[in-house]
Parts: sequence; structure tokens; C-alpha cells
Amino acid sequence: MKFRYSLALAAIGACCLASGFLQTRTQAAPVRGWLAWRGPDQNGTSKETGLPDRIELNGPNHLFTVDFPGASTPVIANGKLYVMGYRGEGSALQEGIGCFDAESGRKIWEHLFSDFLSDIIYTRYATSSPTVDPETGNVYIQGTQGILAGFTADGKLLWQHSMMESFGRMTFPNGRTASPVVDRDLVITRGITANWGANGPIGDRFYAFEKNTGDLVWASTPADRPKDSCFSSPYLGWLGGKRVFYATAGDGSVVCANARTGDPLWRVPLGKAGINATVLVHQSGTVVAIYGTPYEPGQMVAFKAPNVSSGTGGPEVVERSQVELWSRDISTSTSSPILVGDIIYVVAEKGDLLAVDIKDGKTLWTLKIGIEQRNSCPLYADGKLYVPMLNDPDSKAEASSEAGQTGAFYVIKPTRSEGTILSHASLDGRCFGSPTVYNGKVYIQTTKHLYCFGRKGNSAGLVQSEARDPWPAPGLATQLQIIPSEVLLVPGEAASFRVRKLDENGITVEEVADVSKVKWRSFIPPTARVRATLDASFNSAGKLVALANAKPSAGAFEATLGDLKGYIRGRVLPGFPMKEDFEEFTLNEVTENTIESPTQFAYPPLPWIGARFKFEVREREGNNALVKTIENKLFQRGTVFFGRSDMKNYTIEADVMSEGNRRKMSEVGLINQRYLILLKGNDQKLEVSSNYERLRVPEATDPPNFSWKPNTWFRLKTRVDVAPDGSGVVRAKAWPKGDPEPDAWTLEVPHENAHQSGSPGLFGFAPQEMRVFIDNVSVTQNN
Repeated sequence: MKFRYSLALAAIGACCLASGFLQTRTQAAPVRGWLAWRGPDQNGTSKETGLPDRIELNGPNHLFTVDFPGASTPVIANGKLYVMGYRGEGSALQEGIGCFDAESGRKIWEHLFSDFLSDIIYTRYATSSPTVDPETGNVYIQGTQGILAGFTADGKLLWQHSMMESFGRMTFPNGRTASPVVDRDLVITRGITANWGANGPIGDRFYAFEKNTGDLVWASTPADRPKDSCFSSPYLGWLGGKRVFYATAGDGSVVCANARTGDPLWRVPLGKAGINATVLVHQSGTVVAIYGTPYEPGQMVAFKAPNVSSGTGGPEVVERSQVELWSRDISTSTSSPILVGDIIYVVAEKGDLLAVDIKDGKTLWTLKIGIEQRNSCPLYADGKLYVPMLNDPDSKAEASSEAGQTGAFYVIKPTRSEGTILSHASLDGRCFGSPTVYNGKVYIQTTKHLYCFGRKGNSAGLVQSEARDPWPAPGLATQLQIIPSEVLLVPGEAASFRVRKLDENGITVEEVADVSKVKWRSFIPPTARVRATLDASFNSAGKLVALANAKPSAGAFEATLGDLKGYIRGRVLPGFPMKEDFEEFTLNEVTENTIESPTQFAYPPLPWIGARFKFEVREREGNNALVKTIENKLFQRGTVFFGRSDMKNYTIEADVMSEGNRRKMSEVGLINQRYLILLKGNDQKLEVSSNYERLRVPEATDPPNFSWKPNTWFRLKTRVDVAPDGSGVVRAKAWPKGDPEPDAWTLEVPHENAHQSGSPGLFGFAPQEMRVFIDNVSVTQNN
């Protein structure tokens, strides 16, 4: 689930909490700065004055340029600037976080990660932005490939998760990725995931982690089935005594959930596609959302936040007509609006900057400043709007040329009746991210550089964030919260837990000092389709211990302390060697779909990530095998992980078969240490890939060394070897089952920045009603 060294950090954090500290301070000095991409008020505004009226490339207030290209928004904390960006080209490209001196641009440190198992097309949409914890100064990121990580201000890695391998996070070609949000001791993020058990169905989910240890606190699915990816940031606030977050979702709705427990409260459906722009919340309780796509116009909608709580384990669906205050035909797919007093500023899809009165939705003025907006949001400070645009409409460079791409950066003076352009700068590279202002300076990143404009030294107009309202005193305890709420163990491994008492609103009442007094029992949710239990038990010290001979298993436990209850769930996955032939599965379920006649099957292994509703165990030629199903057209592709993300230096092989004929076949592959080794049916070739755009190497021989026949079993095998210098080689071969294994590898693909670890997995692509079968899976440690 996470690297093993974070378990030690978890133990340290647990000791501190058991001593009565609900949060661990690692930095005594106050953390000052622009700590998140939306700013201190979560609405894209700053109270600072003395900021530049003009932005001029190579002009008198152009302080520095750093060659750290990206599509992120910089954040500032105690004189340090943090931003996501890229290094390298082609298969050597890596994404990560850079830390720079906010005054000079001098690089202090950086951490880079390679992309893996994705179809992301870079420089197409904005990426995520870092977020700084106002208490500790620690910084949190989520990469486009799903690496969620925490660092100290000095660049020390605190913890990290591979959201793809641990929680089934999916990637999409646009690469849009949510920025983490810090709420006291929690780091909250989101993504479209297909996990296991109750979270097995694809969902637009939010996850909260303990900020110091990385332990999962809760997972929440407040939206309906997603229609698109979504990367909007949650807006934190208070509603009915509860600490809540508001967010747009991939199902086209606005959702509200308890930020302390993840419990969904309500959902207001708005659009027919996913909504990516972040919501605004006015002090009057008005929520504003805007949606649309480049191909389907949307609207800006204002509604009164419902003060309801379903109490049924799912959100209460509130129809738009019940709460809508006004709506206007203003559309944007990804650029978020900002709020200045009672005025909304937004750049619409086709490049119009609009001022809208939040009270009645009346458009106060419109100013044409471009032809397209993609992700960038305006920022308001010192009576001015700082507005980046994807492309510069006045640039004579060829927009389709990578070398000639130019972004525009405007400074605009708004009044209630008009917007006046004070400055228009052409920047090298396209503008996807939003600007940042702090200490008399304006920062903006393009796909070429990181820029800083303004005045040197400290600014007299700097205004520190105002103190927030104190949190309410907790009420009577009504429930338990167990941390971590989910664990992944190997046989013989033990996990410790912290236990909190929460009131009915989810506010912490107290930490349970002696967890040995908590009683545990195996728990099967009433809605579970697989009535399974975990091969583990609790000892007298309150630790969960996996059996020494535990098999792959998954399940849940209920904790009881007096009349208070709480729940955890967990998985056990053995290490090397790993084998699965599916013969122990009883085919006691029957398919119910319109594509095929009723067929007996069993659900796939419960602890496998991403398998549910995409794969089934069925009989084939007298043996059980895993089959990539075809009845759900949305899930033609399926990726499964059945190990830990820190596994490395192994060989994986399996028997594979595709239905089809000579003209069309499916695709099937194995995942080894974050590389996909794929048999492509129609091409009759082997292929090694990790990111389709950056690392994708097909077999070069024509005709290939073998012919992959439909309805015939083949053996597919691959291993990854990593050298001490960080480079590696991916090797793959395939041959008819029953034939002698070839001595030579069919493919040997070198990778300069090789993946150092990764969970073993399976892949199936079953288009055109052509299933994929997988059997006799084996994973062994390399010598």
C-alpha cells in the first residue's frame, strides 16, 4: 500500500498522538505565504497591495526566469517557491516538484518521478499544484501518474503512495490531476478509481490521509457514476455544524461531504458531463458552479447550499430546481471562476473575460482577450486582475509548432462597468497554470519557463492571512474513527491503529489512549457480494496480525468501545513466489446481460485492485481462467494489480488467449514493475510501454517472430532488471503453450530512468466482443 519506511513514521506519529498531541509540529515558526493554488481565501484573491501594473518580458520588473517548464501553479511558503514541472525529453522525461528561492529563483531541491502505465499526453492540460501545510510547512503533491507524496520544507520525503497501484486510480489522456488540500491534520485528494470490495466499481472518489504519516483516514464516493475525469479542488467550509467540503464531480454534479469523516451529505445534479471548474462559495451560502465542454455549451449556476444530511450512507440527491437561484449561459470546461466581494470573474471557453454579479447572475461587462482558455484562472489583487491565456492572440508564431507556442499574460483594471487592459505580455510557452502573487511579486509558469515579475525585497503592501474562526467544541462521542482505515499486509506482518472518538458532526472528542480496550470482530457488510474474511486477527495489544501462512484475502473488522463503533478494512497479499490458477474458485454466480447467454462465473480475487466488474473467473476448456468481460462497453480496458507497489526485481508469466478470428483479436498483457508488456492481436506483435507518448516500443520484426493465433493458448513472460545507476532493461517473450520456451527474449527495451519498483498486474483489452483469457499466473523473484 505504501513503502515500508512509512510504517515506521506511522508508529512515531501514533506515539505522539497517544501522548495527547492531535497534531505534530515540526516547525515552530509561522508558515507565511500563498500556500495553495486558490490562495488563503480559496477564491483566487489576495489582499496584498503594491503589485505591478505592468508585466513586460525582459522589462524593469522582470526579476528572474527559471528553466522549469510545466503546467502548474506556484505556491510560496517562508521564502520558498514550490511548483510542479518537467525535466528531460522523450522516454527520459520525468515530472516532479521543484523548490526555488522565491526572491532569486535559485534551485534549492527537486524530486522527480517517471510516468507509468498511462496514456497521458503532456502539455495538453494543466497538472496539479503543490499545497503547503500552514502548521508544519510540509508540502504535498499529486503527480499526473498518481504519485501522492509529502515532503518537508527541506525536501525530505515523508511518505508516498502510488494511488494507481494502491487504490486503482485511473489516468486519462488529458492528464488533468487534482491538487491536494490540507485541512488541519488531513491531506485530501481525489481521482477516478476502481479499487476493491465496496470501492471496486468505478467512482469519482475522495481520499483523506493523515498528513504526518500518510495513513488513510477515510475514502468517500459522494458522486454518481462518473462520465468524465474531474480534477476540481474541494472548497472547505462549515455547514450545519459540520466541517465540509464542496466540489464539482465527474458525474456532472456538485457534491458536499463531511471533511472529517468523508460521509456524503448531498448532491445537486447540474450537467451531462463531468465538471472540472472549482466551485465558489459566497458568505451568504450561495454556491456557484460553471460547466461545459469545447463541444457542448454549459452554464453558470448559482444555488443555495442545502443544509441536509442523508443519514443513509449515501448523499441526499437534491434536484436543481429546488435550490437554484439563477443560471446563465456562460460556459467553461476547466477554467475556474474567482470571487471578489459580490463579483465573479471568469474566462469563458472562447476567451471572453466576464464580470458577473453573484446576487442575480447579471453580466456586468465582457472583454474579449483571446480565442481559447484551457485551465488557467484569473487572480485578483491590489485592484487588478492577472489573467493568463493559453495562447497569445497577437503572436505571429505558429500555434501548432511546439517551438513557437506563446502564451499571453494580461493585467486588467476592473470596475463595475468595464475592464481596462493595463498590460499585455507575450510569454515563451503556453499558459496552463494560474498565477500567484506574494510579497510584491507575480509568478507564472509556462510550458517553457517559470517567470517572476515585481519588486525586489520585501513589500510594504504584504498582508498576512487573517486568523480563521475557531473550531466548535466537540459534543458527545457517537462513533469511532480508526486510523489507518485500510491496511495491506504480507503474511506474518502486524499493523497498529489509532482510535479516535468523534461526535455526531465528525469533530474529534478525544484520542483513545489504550487501544487494547477496543474489541474487534470480523465484519461482512450486508451489501457485500463476496462474503470473505481476512486471514488475520487482532492480538491482545490491539494489533492486527496476518497469519504466517495467510493466503490472498480481504475483509473488514468492526471495532467496539462501549457503545461506540468504527470500521476498518484490509488485504493480505503474500510476497514471492506468487501463483494463481483460479481452480479454487467455485462458479456459483450466473451472468445477467443481453450480450451472452447465462454463464456461470465467480467474482475475481477480492484483494486484487481494479478487477471487479471488469474480470470474472469462468470455465474454459475444462479449467478455470480469468476472463476480461465484454458486456460493459465502458470497461473494454481493464488493469489489475495484485501486489505491493514496492515490489521489484521479479519475473511474471501467464498463459493468455484471445477470442477472435484472423481479422480482429483482443489484446492482453502483463504488468511488471510499472511496464506493460502487451500482445497486440491485430498487429501480431509484442509491445513494451509505460506511457504511450514517451515510452512505447513495438517488436520491430516484420513478420514477427511468432504468429499469435486466436482461441489458442500462449505463454507470455517478462522480467525487469535495474542497474545501480538507475537505468534498466525490460525483457519479454511469448510462445505457444506446450512448446519449449525460446532461449532468446523477443524484446529487450532499455530505459534510462527505469522504474525502481511496482506491483505486478494484468491487462486486458476486449473490444468488438472479443474476450481475453488469463491463466496460470506466476511471479518469481529474479536471481
